[in-house]
Amino acid sequence: MNNEIPVQSLGPQGEVMAHAVDACVHCGFCLPACPTYAILGDEMDSPRGRIVLMKEVLEGELPLADAAPHLDRCLGCQACVSACPSGVPYGELITSFRGWSEPLRERSPFDRAKRAAILKILPAPRVFSVAARVGQYAKPLAPLLPAALRAPMDLLPEHVPAMQPNARVTPARGRKRGRVAFLAGCAQQALAPNFNAATLRVLARNGIEVVIPEGQGCCGAAALHTGARDEALRLVRQNLRAFDPDEYDAILSNAAGCGAGLKEYPVVVHGLEGEERARAFAAKVQDISEYLGKLLREGDLERPMPTSRPLTVAYHDACHLAHAQKIRLAPRELLRAIPGVTVAEVPEGDLCCGSAGTYNLEQPELANQLGVRKAGNILSTTPDLIASGNIGCHTQIQSHVRRQGSRVPVLHTVEVLDLAYRGEL
Repeated sequence: MNNEIPVQSLGPQGEVMAHAVDACVHCGFCLPACPTYAILGDEMDSPRGRIVLMKEVLEGELPLADAAPHLDRCLGCQACVSACPSGVPYGELITSFRGWSEPLRERSPFDRAKRAAILKILPAPRVFSVAARVGQYAKPLAPLLPAALRAPMDLLPEHVPAMQPNARVTPARGRKRGRVAFLAGCAQQALAPNFNAATLRVLARNGIEVVIPEGQGCCGAAALHTGARDEALRLVRQNLRAFDPDEYDAILSNAAGCGAGLKEYPVVVHGLEGEERARAFAAKVQDISEYLGKLLREGDLERPMPTSRPLTVAYHDACHLAHAQKIRLAPRELLRAIPGVTVAEVPEGDLCCGSAGTYNLEQPELANQLGVRKAGNILSTTPDLIASGNIGCHTQIQSHVRRQGSRVPVLHTVEVLDLAYRGEL
């Protein structure tokens, strides 16, 4: 798409944004893939429409305030990237645009306070755990609260588990076949600590030593995707200092959103000091399913025990795994490697569940519509278990499945594998 974006005046991210706009040929293949377009049916709430809006704002032809409502409704799910025949890096565009535009936004004091609270609480697992426990006690009051305050309480699980400390080094069991670094994550330490515990057990069982480097922090994805670029840069640099890519075979994440965020580090620091290290770092990043899937294909993954009865597992494709990281096959292969498991494909599987980082907190009405739709599609497969690979999806799906009256367990893919190893499926 021809443009007159003043790249030089926009800093290093200007080049990223202009390149993405240039790549769009306005074909419209992205429209049916877009969740907000599917719900709202408005061209301006589609990727093609949003690219035009961002282009015109960057060129100075459209006030930011006119474009902002449509851009805020974008989930950043990147389903459009999978659908695009021209390879438009829409994820890089929307993320860079939000970082550039946020300092120019006019927000209400309440909105600013809410966003600041989200970005303070989410990256701090202990604070998040306390906040979640307080929220549980306040849940009976949720119907009386405005939507912006009710949404976080609606998403809380019935029980907030105690946090579990993770050893800095988990030794390999038996013959050591690899050494990896692990990003412990934020929200999952508070809401689903067994994600990490299961990950460490499965890796150790397969001869992999796991190191959780000291000094690591939040991946920065939540800050990055909400436009808090300075905070995102701080977190990116913190992790680049904590993780030395030369020391490990791989740098693993078990949260799709975090893994995608880690792989974005070269884009985040494009044109800045540390870009070379960011590239070396990102080249080592793998999702847990990606890493274990390679072991499986090479015949190096320990065979899981059979299930006690035939089980149907509905697998949900987390957007930042399927679209952002292009990982679809590995989680399914791992589940199918468990004797007795049948993997059910979910109708409209490419449609976002509505979690999308902080989206279900900032756009609760649209997120709720997507959550209802996703839970209904999942339950239509009559599963015995539901599996996914992202804490945000896990929380959103579990909440909506329970609201639809189902008690089907919602687990991380690696938790299912861990249960199989222990003979508990």
